[in-house]
Amino acid sequence: MTEPLLSVRDLEKHFPVKGGVLKRTIGYVRAVDGISFDIEAGRTLALIGESGSGKSTVARTILGLETATGGTVTFDGRDVTNPTGAEREALHERVQMVFQDPTSSLNPRRTVRQSLEVPLSAAGVEKSERRERISELLKRVDLNDEYLGKYPHELSGGQKQRVNIARAVSREPDLLLLDEPTSALDVSVQAKIVHLLSDLQDEFGLTYLFITHDLSLVKNVADRTAVMYLGRIQEVGDTPEVFSDPVHPYTRALLSAVPVASREEEQYKPQHEPLEGEIPSPKDIPDGCRFHTRCPFAIDACTDEEPELVATSASRNVRCLIYDPDAEDTFERTPTVAAPGTANDDTTRDS
Repeated sequence: MTEPLLSVRDLEKHFPVKGGVLKRTIGYVRAVDGISFDIEAGRTLALIGESGSGKSTVARTILGLETATGGTVTFDGRDVTNPTGAEREALHERVQMVFQDPTSSLNPRRTVRQSLEVPLSAAGVEKSERRERISELLKRVDLNDEYLGKYPHELSGGQKQRVNIARAVSREPDLLLLDEPTSALDVSVQAKIVHLLSDLQDEFGLTYLFITHDLSLVKNVADRTAVMYLGRIQEVGDTPEVFSDPVHPYTRALLSAVPVASREEEQYKPQHEPLEGEIPSPKDIPDGCRFHTRCPFAIDACTDEEPELVATSASRNVRCLIYDPDAEDTFERTPTVAAPGTANDDTTRDS
C-alpha cells in the first residue's frame, strides 16, 4: 500500500476561553476535536461541513499557523506537528495555502509583480530570473503581463484568486490547502477557478485538501470526501460512494439540500428532513453523539454515547450508533425518539 503524502492522526485544536478579573481559563473552544485522515500524493480530499465545523482550523493547524493541542501531522513520512523556525520554512516550501478571501490575501500596496516576487525571493531565485518566472506563473493561471503593474483594487475577485493561486504554486509545492477558494466568487468564476485547479493538479501532480461547504463542487473535484461536524469527522469515503449512498444522517441532510439541474439528478438525491436549528457552539458540545440535537433519527442512546468512527466497507467509515450496514435502509425503519433540543415527534421519518 502506498504511503500517504499527508497523514493526520487524532488532531486537536482547543482554544482557551478566558474569564474573570484574572482572565483565567474557564473553558475551551474545541474547534478540532480528534480528527484523522490520509491523502495520497496526487489525490484530492474534500473536507465538507457547515460553517463552524472546524474545517479551516484543520488546515491552519496542518500548516503550523495554529498550534495543535494534541495529535500528529505527518507529511511525506516526517512528523511536522507544530513546526517552528527552519522546520516551518521547510514545510512551507512544500505545503502552501489558498485562503477564502482573495482580497484580504493580497497586500493592497503591492502590485501583482511584487506579490509574486516575494515567495520567489524567499526561495533564493535570482532577480534576473524572477521576471521570466513571474510571467510564466501568470500564464499558468490564464493571466498575462498586462497585470504585472496592477494593484489588487484594479482586479476582479476571480483575477485576485488567480494571483493567489499563482503565488501558492510559485515555489512548486507538493500539497495545496484550499480553504473555501471559490466561496467569495460568482458562480461562473467559481467554475473557472475549479477548472484551473484541476489543470494545475494534472500538470504538476499536486495534492489537494479542498475545504468547502459547497457540495456541488465536491463531486467533480475530489477523490475522497470527509464530512465534518463540530470538530470531528462523521463520515469519510470515496466521493462517488458518499454521494450515491450517504449513510450518516448529517451527510444525507447536506446532500439533500444540494441544488440539481435535472429530474434525473433529483432522483439520486437522498430524501431527508431539512436541518433544523444552528450548529451548537464548539465551546459547549452536546454529550453523546454531537449531532443528536439536530438529528431526526436520534434514539435515547444517542444522548449518552458518542459513537466511534468505524469501517462499513473497505473504503468507508461512519460515526453513527443507529446505522446498520445489514439493513436495507436503516433510516427508513428507525423510529424517531425526541432528543433534547430537537423538534422531533414520535413518528417514523422516511429517508
